[in-house]
Amino acid sequence: MTRPVALVVGASGGIGAAIAEQLADDHDVAVTYRSREPAALIERLQARGARTSAHRLDLADLDAPRIVVEAVEQEWERLDVVVHAAGPHVPMVHLSRVAPAQFAEQLNADAAGFFAVVHACLPALRRTQGNIVAVTTAATSRFPVRDGLSSGPKGAVEQLVYAFAAEEGRFGVRVNCVGPGMLTDGMAERLISSGELDERALEVTRQNIPLRRFGTAQDIAEAVCFLASPKANFISGQKLDVDGGYGT
Repeated sequence: MTRPVALVVGASGGIGAAIAEQLADDHDVAVTYRSREPAALIERLQARGARTSAHRLDLADLDAPRIVVEAVEQEWERLDVVVHAAGPHVPMVHLSRVAPAQFAEQLNADAAGFFAVVHACLPALRRTQGNIVAVTTAATSRFPVRDGLSSGPKGAVEQLVYAFAAEEGRFGVRVNCVGPGMLTDGMAERLISSGELDERALEVTRQNIPLRRFGTAQDIAEAVCFLASPKANFISGQKLDVDGGYGT
C-alpha cells in the first residue's frame, strides 16, 4: 500500500522535528531546513519506517518553495500533507521599540513565507485532496505583553489559513492551524535560554496558565497530526490552541 507523503517545512526546529517524527509512523516525510541538514532527525524518521528526503529552504527566497515541492513530487509522485512549522527566533520586545523595517521583515518571513509555501503546494494537494496545517501561536487569542513582533505576523498567517480554507474546500483541500502556548522547547526554550524570560516572569506566566505548567513540542505534534489525519476529515478553517487553557 502506498504511504501518504508529508512535507514538514521547518523540521530542524524542536516543534517541526517532533511533528515530522510522529508523521513518520504512517507517512513518508520530506523535511526542510534553513542552514544545517538535520541528519539525526533523518535517521530517526527512517528508524520509524519512513522514506525521507531533506531540502534546504530559505523562505526569504519566495520562489524556493516551488523548487522544493517539485523535487518532492518528482521523487514520490504525490503530496498529501503540508505542515508549516518554520519561524526564526523572535525577541520579546515592546512594539514601541520595534522599528518599522524590523516589523516588515518579520511580516515577510512569516506571512509571505507561508503564502509562498501554500501557493507552491496547492496544485499537488488538489490532486490528492490533501491538507495543510500551520503552526502559529496561542498569543493571537490572548495577547502577552512584548509578544507583538511574533503574534502580529502570525495573526496574518492565521487569516491566510481561513482564506485558503474557504477557497480551497471546493477542491477537497483542508487548511487548519495550531497555536502553541508556552512550551519547554521550541521558541519558548530559546527565550528562557537567552534570559528574555527570567524566573520571575516564568512564574507569572505559569500562574496565568490554568494547568500551571508548560507544554512540550510533543503536545503540539499530537494536535498537528490529528488535524492532518483522516480523523479530522470534516475540519477545515479552524485554529486549535494548545496552551494549557491560557486563552480561556
